[in-house]
Amino acid sequence: MTYKLSDPSEVGGDEFGFCMWMDIISQLQEQVNQIAGIAFNTFGTLQRDAPPVRLSPNYPEPPATNPPEDAASFLEQPKLMSAALVKAAKQFDALVAALPLAEGGEEAQLKRIAELQSENDAVGQELQRQLEAAGELSNLFALQIDAMI
Repeated sequence: MTYKLSDPSEVGGDEFGFCMWMDIISQLQEQVNQIAGIAFNTFGTLQRDAPPVRLSPNYPEPPATNPPEDAASFLEQPKLMSAALVKAAKQFDALVAALPLAEGGEEAQLKRIAELQSENDAVGQELQRQLEAAGELSNLFALQIDAMI
């Protein structure tokens, strides 16, 4: 399921499951990449197209440059890039707002982490026992094969 940001008010809270939560995280990552790309292109374009400016009276006058072919487009470009950056930032904010709130606060989260760690330790110990049992069976099997040969 993909969350489309046509209207941030469409986003609810508790009706989204874990899968939807992970989907929003993926979309947040994509949105951060998009914002970075827009910012990179905006800064690069502004730097490339900016007219030369005299930094100090101690420096010589900058060389004259040819005006852009389409001056109206040249003047409109920073506005369009800024609008794209603001739109991407608003989409990011809407995605953050769509994330479910943590229930119970930090203390409940730490308790849940401890429970999961205990469960993980128990499963790890069981896996280790099964691995050791499989090793013993493998040794017995090898002894049986050696005895047959």
